[in-house]
Amino acid sequence: MVYKRPLKCLRIVMANLVTAFVVMGIIVSGFRIGADGLNMNYYLFSCPFVESVVKDIVNRALEDDPSLAAPLLRMHFHDCFIQGCDGSILIDSTKGNKAEKDSPANLSLRGYEIIDDIKEELERQCPGVVSCADILALAARDAVFFAGGPVYDIPKGRKDGTRSKIEDTINLPSPNFNASDLIKMFAQHGFSAQEMVALSGAHTIGVARCSSFKNRLTKVDPNLNSEFANTLSRTCSAGDNAEQPFDETRDDFDNLYFDALVSGNGVLTSDQTLFTSPRTRNFVNSYAQNQALFFLDFQQAMVKMSLLDIKEGSKGQVRDNCRKIN
Repeated sequence: MVYKRPLKCLRIVMANLVTAFVVMGIIVSGFRIGADGLNMNYYLFSCPFVESVVKDIVNRALEDDPSLAAPLLRMHFHDCFIQGCDGSILIDSTKGNKAEKDSPANLSLRGYEIIDDIKEELERQCPGVVSCADILALAARDAVFFAGGPVYDIPKGRKDGTRSKIEDTINLPSPNFNASDLIKMFAQHGFSAQEMVALSGAHTIGVARCSSFKNRLTKVDPNLNSEFANTLSRTCSAGDNAEQPFDETRDDFDNLYFDALVSGNGVLTSDQTLFTSPRTRNFVNSYAQNQALFFLDFQQAMVKMSLLDIKEGSKGQVRDNCRKIN
């Protein structure tokens, strides 16, 4: 217990240094971060307590239910891969429009009420200032840290999008993708194969539903450990919505997900393929052997992902209610 606080402080200092280098690299590659765009201190004067509000509400929610960390992180990922990080995943369907959140790919997401609570408090403190897109990005970051993962800072200033359509979710990675499919899809968003593997490490927390992996059991996947195949079969005996943790520590952010892949215990086809494919196997081995390396690469990739296709200025809005377009 004596060393916990110094270690936590060291993690925060290292994270700030890493974020600075990542952002510098992003600026060089063409992203605009500065007075007109995103900024680490974007809310310094307009809403100075935004980060503490987000962190306090996220921490309270996760203390009550630690399993919410995974869907919050996934929510941010699923938001950014569709039309960019613009909070479109948060919009409710209406009579005339079926929104992203009602796609089969998003039905397992939970924690929308956490975002609602944060937005309500921030609207009370600084009306019309903080976007839902920023709230979601910050909540995902704080969920990772709460679960024991790395801490990192992200630039703020995203605006909220005004489109959310179920058909757009076809652009999300499928659980049946192989490594080549994953590499191709992530490359379209500017990620290397290594960054894709690092981001896949988000599966170190959370669960998958039987419906997303039962196809591996009908004709047994040769890359699936036979004992683990029996475990998955027992899970699926409870129905399509039965849940299987991705690794042994479902609520702890660590590197055991990669250990599972090395042992042939990947839950999804898109998990196990990372070890099966020669194009990605070395990255899996590295992360299985070195958690610090995984944490470093993960936080760098998360900062980069949080800047995908952002909307600034008049290209977006700050929603009054995260569930509805103004």
